[in-house]
Amino acid sequence: MNAAGKTFPATTATPEPGAVAASGDAVDGHALLGQLGSEVASALSAALERVNAVATTGKISRQGLRELRELLELARRIGIMGQQVNRLATGRVRQVAERVDLTAVLREALLQHRRQIEARGFEVGQLLAPAQVMADPTLIFTLVETLLTWAFEHARSAVDLRIDLNDWPVFARLACSFRFLSDDQIDHSLLTHAESPLRTISWRLLQQTARTMELPIRLDDDGASARLTIEFPRTVNDPSETAALRDRADPAREGLNSKPLAGSHLLVVAARRETRSLVRDAVRHMGLMIDHVATIEEAREFCHGGMPHAILHESALGGDRFERLRTDLLAEMPQLVFIELSEDGQGLETRRIGGRQFSCVSRSAIIESLPPALMFELSHPR
Repeated sequence: MNAAGKTFPATTATPEPGAVAASGDAVDGHALLGQLGSEVASALSAALERVNAVATTGKISRQGLRELRELLELARRIGIMGQQVNRLATGRVRQVAERVDLTAVLREALLQHRRQIEARGFEVGQLLAPAQVMADPTLIFTLVETLLTWAFEHARSAVDLRIDLNDWPVFARLACSFRFLSDDQIDHSLLTHAESPLRTISWRLLQQTARTMELPIRLDDDGASARLTIEFPRTVNDPSETAALRDRADPAREGLNSKPLAGSHLLVVAARRETRSLVRDAVRHMGLMIDHVATIEEAREFCHGGMPHAILHESALGGDRFERLRTDLLAEMPQLVFIELSEDGQGLETRRIGGRQFSCVSRSAIIESLPPALMFELSHPR
């Protein structure tokens, strides 16, 4: 049962040995806390080893610096995912059912991960049928984003993604399969009877997100390969179904969404430290992951390592160089959100640049205007 006392739908197949039907599993807070501490400590210990090496030699290569940054980013991301698991498990989420293009969400998330895919040499197979479902847009994005994060964390082979439709009853099905152990690792695993490495914090977040959305989720693990399947019972095949499905939303959950954009990533491009503090205070309640850079060059370098979901920049940093950056980033990720922080103006405005509209928030009204601007931009596909 979930926090509201509802029973989750059963998976369509009975789990076999090595399979986990995850939707109904309860969250063990003590176990989660222990796992969170272990994974964060592991990432920070590896980062500390690199710091100690730099202290000894006085040198670090560009590759070494990138690896150090990735380890620190991993530690932070694990902490944030742990917070998200707790937030979802305690039921502090207001879900608003809307018609969502599941296939488009997955393709957009893959675009978001494009550089990671290229850097690690992943092959990603896609067999994606059109599928529209009734779901909360923010949660379904979190679900798909976490699925990719989890898969890329563990995959040692091509990652195959599939969306198909079950004939009857009709529902969409999202499947992800990959191999997570090499041949050498399989031999070692058999000798040591090692437990499956798949149940990391990213898996816990994926599991809890599916539970919150009342989606059956099944993980088949044969010791070397994994196949994850998520079912979407509220698949919309006729526009007339949309209103009826929306009426089934639970009104008791209204007003409980304490961190509505948890899992979204905001990059703040601001030369002034006080601007960074203002932004942090304005969005503190929204659950965003926030990074800061001071220049356009730093923003370009940051995005080269991984794209955020939104970029907020001071108007003083605008101009030709920023427009070139905007053009380059939009060419790679058309859904990337840009918000300008203006020294003048009144509240929230929109400006048209190059045939597209962008939000502009006045500095004097940032507390009141930035949260709704982010909610609108990140919750409504362009």
